[in-house]
Amino acid sequence: MAYQPGALAGTSYLTVGGLALPVVSGVGYGVSRSQKETLTGQDGVHGFSVKPIPGFIKAVVRDIAEISVAEFEAMEDVPVSLELANGKRISGNGMWCVGAIEVNSDEATIELRFEGPDVEET
Repeated sequence: MAYQPGALAGTSYLTVGGLALPVVSGVGYGVSRSQKETLTGQDGVHGFSVKPIPGFIKAVVRDIAEISVAEFEAMEDVPVSLELANGKRISGNGMWCVGAIEVNSDEATIELRFEGPDVEET
C-alpha cells in the first residue's frame, strides 16, 4: 500500500495466511489486551476488575474462488495483516477465524473476524 498523505479513511488491504483478500467494507480492529469492568455493591463503587481479551481484525470481503468457507472456518494459527489509508498497519500472529461464516450471495461477500492474543498497531 502506498501511504496517502492527508487520507484518514477509505482504502484498506487485508492479507490472511499470505492470501490478499478483496476488501468490501466493515474493516475494524482492536488491539486492547484487557478490559476493565466497574464493581459496585449496594453501598457504592468498590473498584474494578481486569480481564484479558483477544485482539481482533475484521472485514467484509468478496467471496473469491481461491478460498472456501470451510478453509476460513479451519483457520487457526494464521498471520493476519491490515493496511489502512492513514498509514497504520495492524498485524496479528497466531490468529483464528471466529463466528459462523455466512456468504451473502447477492453481493458475493463474507463477513470475517479473526481473534488472537498478539495483535499490534504500528
